[in-house]
Amino acid sequence: MMNSFKAFNYFFKHPYCFPRRLGGFLLLRRNPSILFSQVRLLSLSSSGTFMEVVRAAIRQGSAAAERITLRVEGKSYCNYQLINSALKIRNEMLGNTSEGMREKGNLGGARVGIVAKPSAEFVAGMLGTWLAGGVAVPLALSYPEAELFHVMNDSDVSMLLSTEDHQVLMENVATKCAAQFSLVPLIPSMSSKTITDGHSKVDMEKNLKEEIENSKVAGDDPALIIYTSGTTGKPKGVVHTHKSIMSQVEFMPKFSVSGIWQRWRESYPKDGVKVDDAITVFTGVPTMYTRLLQGYEAMDSELQAASASAASQLRLMMCGSSALPYPIMKQWESITGHRLLERYGMTEFVMGLSNPLRGIRKGGTVGKPLPGVQVKILLEDETACDTTGVGELCVRSPSLFKEYWKRPEVTKESFVDGGFFKTGDTVKVDEDGYYIILGRTSADIMKVGGYKLSALDIEAVILEATVSECCVLGLPDKDYGEAVCAIIVPEADAKNRGKEEFKPAISLEELQTWAKEKLAPYKIPTRLLLWDSLPRNAMGKVNKKELKKMLDS
Repeated sequence: MMNSFKAFNYFFKHPYCFPRRLGGFLLLRRNPSILFSQVRLLSLSSSGTFMEVVRAAIRQGSAAAERITLRVEGKSYCNYQLINSALKIRNEMLGNTSEGMREKGNLGGARVGIVAKPSAEFVAGMLGTWLAGGVAVPLALSYPEAELFHVMNDSDVSMLLSTEDHQVLMENVATKCAAQFSLVPLIPSMSSKTITDGHSKVDMEKNLKEEIENSKVAGDDPALIIYTSGTTGKPKGVVHTHKSIMSQVEFMPKFSVSGIWQRWRESYPKDGVKVDDAITVFTGVPTMYTRLLQGYEAMDSELQAASASAASQLRLMMCGSSALPYPIMKQWESITGHRLLERYGMTEFVMGLSNPLRGIRKGGTVGKPLPGVQVKILLEDETACDTTGVGELCVRSPSLFKEYWKRPEVTKESFVDGGFFKTGDTVKVDEDGYYIILGRTSADIMKVGGYKLSALDIEAVILEATVSECCVLGLPDKDYGEAVCAIIVPEADAKNRGKEEFKPAISLEELQTWAKEKLAPYKIPTRLLLWDSLPRNAMGKVNKKELKKMLDS
């Protein structure tokens, strides 16, 4: 049977969100990451709600109740502890509502904001919200105040759950937004002596069975509102149903360069040795791998050898969220032996395409559609082409979201005939049927003198030079429509040489001379900006739309 909290792995979404299909991987186990036990997919009934998962676990009786479900910061938690805490949260929320809701025993789809670091309390808050018939709205701890209020007001959050470490701040926020505040109780770990006896577990199972039987939640009902990262405008609330959640699982690790390398070395202290709680799978975004490579290069030779050896012993490493520059993939493979498994997903459908686990992983591609996922390409003239041409990728999937919260027109405009979602990403397909992401249709595709260029292609080439980071975008040009502009973060050595010689780390002329052998003439940047860093959002993405506005002005 499936672990009763498999679906909740989906919600560890802040400060970064990395959609992916897990299928039972063991992940980071120590602070500040979270592990869910290995799981198997469960055949759900037609209702397709989380209630079916919990019901399946309950049928296993006390064995399921005492099974370890979650490990956080070296502490373990069982099903009983999480469900019992969720019931308490559910009862407190209903106790603070109107008399009508209390009588019905259901929040009727009211939105509940949840503020907690990735923890057992966060999981209990999610489950408690669903048991009460609410819609969960996770609020990222990394949100600036203006964005926090935007999300709360836009989603009409009427209740706010928070752990004690954020109580003072969130009580103040709740007051400003006229939301009811409730505290998520601390959950003792299994090492604590506070775990109750068999009679309490029986009572809990009885209460939970009653809640499930009386539940009015259906598979197509909203369960979760996740806000987009806002790279193309104000963050939009993506509404996922219970059914779409059940078809996908997601894991989110908090990122620390030195912490990741150290954890790998602890997992595999020497060749052929693997500790009991070793990490076996790692997944991240391109920015993370770039930072990990920078951290590796800063190590001494002995530590590099130990780190590379440890990383090579992981079972699988994946990358997603945005296009992975080919030079980064090659450098990572040369150090760790891993060819990163690239795949493609969005908040709106979680995961859609992937390179194969076993088979040819083609650099610069996101593979092919996963089972159950259908895709097509929409050309500029709004005609569909299944296998050829360059155009916007459209996806239809069982995990597809229901709607954008309170934006019916935007929702309608985001779909084409047949229920396919317009991703906003421009793609092409290679000779083997692998999909290549050329970039965001609105930000990464430039029109220069009649040529349609991919900014990502040019960035991948420039990253082969002595640069740390690179961003390419099209700026208005009276002669060519748009001009290719490169924003470069030079490597530290190049910066130091430039300072010693009283000149820029790299000039436009030097960049153009170097690029002549690698890029077509119309792809070579005609403008260059040298910055100390690139502005990125919580997903590690550069907001090119905002950058263009800033540079245009």
